[in-house]
Amino acid sequence: MTRTRSLASGLLTFSAAAVLALTSAGGAAAAPAPSDGDANPSVAGVTLNAGGAADYWTPERMQTAVPGDTLAGKALGRGNRSSAALVEKGKPSSTKGTKGKPTMAQSENPVSHIGKVFFTLAGANYVCSGNAVASTNGSTVATAGHCVNEGPGAYATNFIFVPAYDNGAAPYGKWTANALYAPTQWVSNGDMTYDTGFAVMDPDSNGDRLTDVVGGSGTAFNQARGLTYTSYGYPAAAPFNGETLKSCTGTASDDPNNPQFGTQGIPCDMTGGSSGGPWFIGIGSDGLQNSINSYGYNGSSVMYGPYWGRVIQDTFKRAAKS
Repeated sequence: MTRTRSLASGLLTFSAAAVLALTSAGGAAAAPAPSDGDANPSVAGVTLNAGGAADYWTPERMQTAVPGDTLAGKALGRGNRSSAALVEKGKPSSTKGTKGKPTMAQSENPVSHIGKVFFTLAGANYVCSGNAVASTNGSTVATAGHCVNEGPGAYATNFIFVPAYDNGAAPYGKWTANALYAPTQWVSNGDMTYDTGFAVMDPDSNGDRLTDVVGGSGTAFNQARGLTYTSYGYPAAAPFNGETLKSCTGTASDDPNNPQFGTQGIPCDMTGGSSGGPWFIGIGSDGLQNSINSYGYNGSSVMYGPYWGRVIQDTFKRAAKS
């Protein structure tokens, strides 16, 4: 069991969550993949030219960015090693999310180290969620793998992190990325088992590092399964609008539809745009981050996230010291 001491900022909430709409194509019967993945894991990454990225993201482009959950669906279609799942465009995962009815996700105040991630892929602009984490370089953001790389395919460009985003406000500014990292299993195969990515951010105009300004949560890897989590994110698909932070809390259980992913799910009806938002161990936002919002199924109010084992830990270490 591996833990990193928490450096939470003291503000109250976080951002996380992205529910993809996955539909089982015949009830997978494959055995779960080992939690540590392949015998020889490796990490893939790219250096970015951040010039102009902050200016690129005007309020208008932020408003019209497409929820990044659609990219996870495309990744599966391009060659995930499972043939048991078919991803559709994100939509509310439960009738409880229809207009005029309550949603499961709770409204939260902004949290300094949780925010929205904006980026460009294949000429289109996308939005996800992310979280600043404690790291050697003081500049690392955790998000979904499909929010940094197409899986397989190109890496994101114009990548920025907007901590504590709230109704268009960016109280800590726009932080540009100089490098992106993800497990090779994601970058090469779009394998949902490893749908986690990390971005290394540039210092701000004063030369300050990200977590020195907004704080950062600790991380945990190789934990027991079936823990209680609180997930945060900025869901943008109806009935949400992506402008405010939401959260869900519940006890994790294995994905019965695609056990080969090795993922776990908690009750949550957040929609597209919450992809990459953090999962914290325990109740509330003070726990260690131990997964991210990755996908969900049509007709089911459950959010799934990857198990953070050795492969994702190695990816974090590579990003954290770069």
